[in-house]
Amino acid sequence: MAVRKIVHIDEDLCDGCGDCVPSCAEGAIQIIGGKAVLLADNLCDGLGACLGECPQGAITIEERDADDFDEEAVHDHITHMPDMGPVDLGALMGGRLTAAPLPGPGHGHGHGHGHGHGGCPGSRMQHFPVAPAAVPAAPAAAPTPTAAPAPAGSELRQWPIQLHLVNPTAPYFMGAHLLLAADCCAFATAEFHQRFLRGKALAMACPKLDQGREIYRQKLTAMVDQARLDTITVMLMEVPCCNGLLGLAQEAVAAAGRKVPIKLVVLGVQGQVVREDWC
Repeated sequence: MAVRKIVHIDEDLCDGCGDCVPSCAEGAIQIIGGKAVLLADNLCDGLGACLGECPQGAITIEERDADDFDEEAVHDHITHMPDMGPVDLGALMGGRLTAAPLPGPGHGHGHGHGHGHGGCPGSRMQHFPVAPAAVPAAPAAAPTPTAAPAPAGSELRQWPIQLHLVNPTAPYFMGAHLLLAADCCAFATAEFHQRFLRGKALAMACPKLDQGREIYRQKLTAMVDQARLDTITVMLMEVPCCNGLLGLAQEAVAAAGRKVPIKLVVLGVQGQVVREDWC
């Protein structure tokens, strides 16, 4: 047990609407007795994906003594959640099952936002069929051969790119426009290089799986203060477990001695831009 960030639910403010329940990928929040309840400290990763879902402002992040976040306990919990049914997440969590205290049958309240797939919404397998290309009519005469357009080049200006590995005072960060992107973004949109990365330095991270959030915050604060970033563009996916990346950037700027504007770009799981604006 150590002091760490963890969700706090104000029982007096909570009206039991349940909007927060589906936003918690770990299933750590359930409605019990008409109120949202954090079932166990070790089920909460402290990233705060549920924060923006509470219309009453009853959910905050606090720092206190709490059990460490335990992915194995989350795995066991999710596979036994009464409203989800058994789910095989062995491949996702390494095939390991461990015992963890689970709520009794009386605690399995439905919340009206069932995760039919179980587990993190961002981990649900989806297949997007490609629309068949139209077959053109045969030309009357053979067309004149034309050169194929050259493929667009990479806009990557540096290496490494993982936030875990970069030096916050590296030359390519000095006075730069930073693109802070969730790992999945580059694979979701074909426009990643030409539209979003061009002219920017890059740092990539996964707010769901990466460890060392405080180290990440310190690195970003150093980029703002020492590398004197010009702007930060936070790019993330629309799945709930990605939301922590924006909060990380905002915390880093708040802790810095100078302020820089933050732009948010949110991608849908098929690569479409669902939001793009300055925070």
